[in-house]
Amino acid sequence: MSMRWMGGILLCSWLVFGQQGSANRQITLDVAVADKSGKPVGGLQQADFTLLDNKQPQRITSFQAVVGGTAAAADPPVEAVLLIDEVNASFMNVASERDSIVKFLGRNGGKLALPTSMVFFSDNGITDSEAATRDGNALIAKLNEREAGLRSIRRSQGFYGAQERLDLGLRKLAEFAEREATKPGRKLVVWISPGWPLLSGVEVDLTEKARQWVFDSIVALSDRLRWARITLYVVDPLGMSDAVGLRTAYYKQFLKPVAKASRAEPGDVGLQVLASQSGGLVLNSSNDVAGEIEKCVADASSFYVLTFDGLPGDGPDEFHAIEVKTGKPGVAARTRAGYYAQPEPAAAR
Repeated sequence: MSMRWMGGILLCSWLVFGQQGSANRQITLDVAVADKSGKPVGGLQQADFTLLDNKQPQRITSFQAVVGGTAAAADPPVEAVLLIDEVNASFMNVASERDSIVKFLGRNGGKLALPTSMVFFSDNGITDSEAATRDGNALIAKLNEREAGLRSIRRSQGFYGAQERLDLGLRKLAEFAEREATKPGRKLVVWISPGWPLLSGVEVDLTEKARQWVFDSIVALSDRLRWARITLYVVDPLGMSDAVGLRTAYYKQFLKPVAKASRAEPGDVGLQVLASQSGGLVLNSSNDVAGEIEKCVADASSFYVLTFDGLPGDGPDEFHAIEVKTGKPGVAARTRAGYYAQPEPAAAR
């Protein structure tokens, strides 16, 4: 049986928001540099970096080296956000991941390396614990005060229940990113979740309107995460029990950025895909969830902030691939995959 997939109605205000930022083309990149063993590489200078926009070298307009979450210049300190997913995991899995979060927060006597906050994703949306703090014990107390409930998105099962979770996840991620964009500085958002359904690979007939919805979602989320300086990480609380199947690797089929609406698939807005394209990590092959969270937060121990002027697009929502290279052998740079450029405003031509 073939089903016609229409998507949700998320984008009614997104495109207006996106156009507001098109006049200012300055792009900020948070760049992690690591050696072959994954250890962060510090001590690099601006001259060590080459930045390519659609394979064309671009001038780096500003440069900062960040150590321990703080830059030498007046850049706000990095914040970590632990986002606990109560929608896409069962009650038992949510309880297990909470135990792992307590273990992470309690390390070093509860003294956290970064200002950290907790966010809860439920059917009611995304809610905060309180302001970011370095007191892990205070966050544990707040976590213990919260009672997790079974998700109520079971009104429809199978394909349609999965679509509801997808719609809710995308909508709330967009709202969260828009709110975070009002705060200065970089945010490491660690989403502890198996992710929402990809909805690709099933027998679904996407309409032209549905593909356009997916593409608009991709563009809007890419813009919002970039403006908010959010690097997104996904830690699968199911660990090795999920890693034995094909599901945890399936998202890799969608890592290539989408340039046209006609090529958009539901899998292109998978949580793991969005994380990878933001410059973050997808960690889904370990039962040490607390250790996986630690790996994500370690990205703030040493990284670099580069800015450059993005190029105008020849048309609306033109994808530009970003590549950052270093002249140092044996090291690799990781940052967001690119951005969607808009045409030059008529008045500026």
